[in-house]
Amino acid sequence: MAASGFQHKYKTQPVSGKTDTKERGALRGFKSEDQESQTPSKRILDGMQSCEISSDSTDDPLSSGLRTHRQPRIVVIGAGLAGLAATKILLKNGFTDVTVLEASDHIGGRVQSVQLGKATLELGATWIHGANGNPVYHLAEDNGLLEHTTDGERSEGRISLYTKNGVAHYQTNAGRRIPKDLVEEFSDLYNEVYELTQEFFQNGKPVCAESQNSVGVFTRDVVRKKIMLDPDDPECTKKLKLSMLQQYLKVESCESSSPSMDEVSLSEFGEWTEIPGAHYVIPEGFTKVVELLAQDIPSRTLSLSKPVRCIHWNYSAKHQQAIAQSSHTHQGNNHNEYYHGCQPREDPLIFGHPIYVECQDEEWIPADHVIVTSSLGVLKQNHEAIVAIEKLGISTTDKIFLEYEEPFWSPECNSIQFVWEDEAQLEQLVYPEELWYKKICSFDVLYPPERYGYMLSGWICGQEALQMERCDDETPWRVLRSSWGSNPFIRGSYSFTRVGSSGEDCERLAMPLPYANSTKAPPLQVLFAGEATHRKYYSTTHGALLSGQREATRLIEMYQELHRTETTKPNNVN
Repeated sequence: MAASGFQHKYKTQPVSGKTDTKERGALRGFKSEDQESQTPSKRILDGMQSCEISSDSTDDPLSSGLRTHRQPRIVVIGAGLAGLAATKILLKNGFTDVTVLEASDHIGGRVQSVQLGKATLELGATWIHGANGNPVYHLAEDNGLLEHTTDGERSEGRISLYTKNGVAHYQTNAGRRIPKDLVEEFSDLYNEVYELTQEFFQNGKPVCAESQNSVGVFTRDVVRKKIMLDPDDPECTKKLKLSMLQQYLKVESCESSSPSMDEVSLSEFGEWTEIPGAHYVIPEGFTKVVELLAQDIPSRTLSLSKPVRCIHWNYSAKHQQAIAQSSHTHQGNNHNEYYHGCQPREDPLIFGHPIYVECQDEEWIPADHVIVTSSLGVLKQNHEAIVAIEKLGISTTDKIFLEYEEPFWSPECNSIQFVWEDEAQLEQLVYPEELWYKKICSFDVLYPPERYGYMLSGWICGQEALQMERCDDETPWRVLRSSWGSNPFIRGSYSFTRVGSSGEDCERLAMPLPYANSTKAPPLQVLFAGEATHRKYYSTTHGALLSGQREATRLIEMYQELHRTETTKPNNVN
């Protein structure tokens, strides 16, 4: 899921954003371990430490491997959509030495379909956003996953509704329902201002200082002025509309996965690109897409419950003692037979492996390339000093499923939107821990009832979502909830462009290590994929899938070029 969901359209923007050497150096501010020889190496989950390349090695290990016909050894970290997509393409193109390391005990990443009675519920990704050119849509359509999707589930309006049929009920904390005509009147006003937020990026419109470059600040200010200047509305109606504004911004925050729209960059908000077409639900569960991606990946390629502690790239010979000791100690669970035979005096660069992936179970896995698909939340947890990771935003959007024996809502109701009248004049919505539930923006009615029974799906984001994850269940009948924020292998739902960040930060995050201007080091050692690395489609499943394909293609094209170079070299004549 991604940016807005109130019948908004986005224009496709050209991808650009060149980065000079100085900026790139700031992005990947990893210190060489040779430079840090006086201090202990800091080990971090999914960390990336650059180690000085051995001065004794002048050959490019990849070219050497090509000449000896050795398959490059590739490690993919993460078995979500990005990791599986990358692995699938690599295997299809003849790369046979590929290993996928997944920290959790299942594949799929932020896709998690669960069975509750006869219904399949999505704790993570739920909708295919758009059809035309969307690889997730085509994968689902080509394999019959959308055959039982009803017309109502092909929503072209708000992206988080389970059905386009029916109407939303706006309920106040005083127990009254806001009239439909008043809701439509306010919705038109809000959408008009929303379109203005798109113009800053799409038309290059300068951002005024009063907005603080914040979508939330700008939207609140403009909508409030329009409400207060309306001569036809009595004061009670104006107050009600101001309360509805807060509710709309809560919905927007959930769909952007930001703690508040105040944190979302106004100048960059319009870059997120919507693929044309409807938003589709997969009745059998989004996990079916995961299974399709994984079906041609041999089981021996996947290692589950295998969290990574650190990636040592540009690995130097000085660490061989530690590696050899580790290999002798942990031979029982080390799947890499070559690694067992490595002696302390042997330099891995001689054998063409400039990288070692250090796992939490103490196994060290040699590789030529590593594709990192960890979530931005995990990267933030462990790499606070890296500029692009610092700038980009990620927060938690959670779902709460409630099942009832009988519905208390009317048949035409497709969602219940909560409007708190006491929040009309508040600038920022900050709740004490015991009032976390006030951040719930709405409950959507799952449709059709023949499939789901009488089920509601609630939405909550930010710090209040984390507080919800810590609560005990208070069950009306049956309750199910997601916990993406407290999941140590995810730490958030999806990314957004925070105030101070831009699409260029997505591109910087996607830049492989080492950089292209490094002439001595083996190229493309550490590559990055995942939804946060896609400039136009961040926060979506198709963005994740495309990013994995992008990095796999980057490797494939490099080896094709190496092969062409090797086969066209003239024979040396003595």
